Amino acid sequence: MENSKLAAPQLILNSRMIYTSWIPEDPEACARLLPRGLKPAANRAVYMNQYVVDSAQQTTGFGAYSLTYLGVDLDMFAPDGVTPARFFTHYFNSSQVMREYAAERGVPAGTGSTTLAVEGGIATATTSVDGRPIIRTRARVGDVADIVLAGHLRYVTRVENRLIAGNYPYIGELVSTFEVQSIEFLDQQHPVYALRPASPLNVVTGASFYAPRDSFVYPGGEEDIGPAEGGGHDPRP
Repeated sequence: MENSKLAAPQLILNSRMIYTSWIPEDPEACARLLPRGLKPAANRAVYMNQYVVDSAQQTTGFGAYSLTYLGVDLDMFAPDGVTPARFFTHYFNSSQVMREYAAERGVPAGTGSTTLAVEGGIATATTSVDGRPIIRTRARVGDVADIVLAGHLRYVTRVENRLIAGNYPYIGELVSTFEVQSIEFLDQQHPVYALRPASPLNVVTGASFYAPRDSFVYPGGEEDIGPAEGGGHDPRP
């Protein structure tokens, strides 16, 4: 593919990002989205990242794009030994170049667009597929503060019959206040609806934030962690 000429990893600067995590309505349905060989985290949390890269000058090769991806927290960890590793189940990207780059690395890359705007102290992120909104997040946010979140996330993908884990370093500049108001899954017919939050909403606060400027490498430090044994995860103990 043409984009295979892009060297890995790629660098993204100053994206606008809202990252959330929650306890799902149907943890067993979420667990069934995992390949055999992976198990969900003890709290069965789901994660989601909705972000926008406004210009090509912010990337080393992807160009401007918007992206929402989400999936299931795992019972393994990022390099800090605390943050759960995460498996991609859904991925909606506006850039064909990036979709192809991600797909080569086992990401379930599909077409979609994300908007993110702040008005009256409320950040609203909306994810759309085929022009139809499917997810909307609203959060109360404060001003940019002298708060920096830095580290590595670890995402796991499936490439043919192998599981591949990649470390993604990031540096995010956060805001003084962040309170999730709602996470709405708007289309009950879309497969992503399986990841919808429980009601009432139970947010994993330590894994949720808004960053007006978030920079990261995509992906890096990849390693083969074993076979993906076909089928889905068996949620039985």
